[in-house]
Amino acid sequence: MSAPALSVVIPAYNEAGRLPGSLARILGYLEGRGHPHEVIVVDDGSTDGTAERAREAGGPRVAVVSNEGNRGKGYSVRRGMLLARGERRLMTDADLSTPIEEIEPLMAKMDEGYDVVVASRAVAGARIEVHQPWYRENMGRVFNLCVRALLLPGLKDTQCGFKLFTARAAEEAFGAARLDGFSFDVEVLFLALRRGRRVAEVPVTWRNDAATRVGTLRGFLAFVDLLRIRARATLGRYEPPAL
Repeated sequence: MSAPALSVVIPAYNEAGRLPGSLARILGYLEGRGHPHEVIVVDDGSTDGTAERAREAGGPRVAVVSNEGNRGKGYSVRRGMLLARGERRLMTDADLSTPIEEIEPLMAKMDEGYDVVVASRAVAGARIEVHQPWYRENMGRVFNLCVRALLLPGLKDTQCGFKLFTARAAEEAFGAARLDGFSFDVEVLFLALRRGRRVAEVPVTWRNDAATRVGTLRGFLAFVDLLRIRARATLGRYEPPAL
């Protein structure tokens, strides 16, 4: 069986309410494009019937896999990306804070020869239709300053949950990644650059969803994870095994 042109990976935790609508929008858009594709939902140990609703909503057009318990967003995205077969692989949140149609500028940028294209809320041309609460936005700015200082100089927004990878870049970066929490994005981008992949940011339209579940504790742990990434890199823990 030939590989699809695009895989869409959706991590989902207790998303039974909004996932059917999101899947309908994603499938409608992909089928309108007319290119071979696959959609993978990774249910992260939900307790509200997320997997069942995804299967009902997507039918045979959606592959649903379930983690054994709540493993974390990073684990879920990594599992989906490594199960995917697409020549290009998109990760997107179940709430579609970044509309699926925003894949078009990411695809165009990848056509220029980039291996990873990151949707950004912080570069010129980005449009934020609904902002996060002020304290969340400020915490995000501080986090990004730390990211740039420690790991990724030049990248202005690493946390938007809408990123496009070539198959090779996805397999390299996610195959070496270790973090299961919300700072997995930073680790994956760090690993992609470390392996010589070209990474670009493009502006997108974004709308905050008030139901997003990122608590203060998880936000604090994300800062700690930056030090873990730096330490692992310094100790050579990310290097591929010698042949």
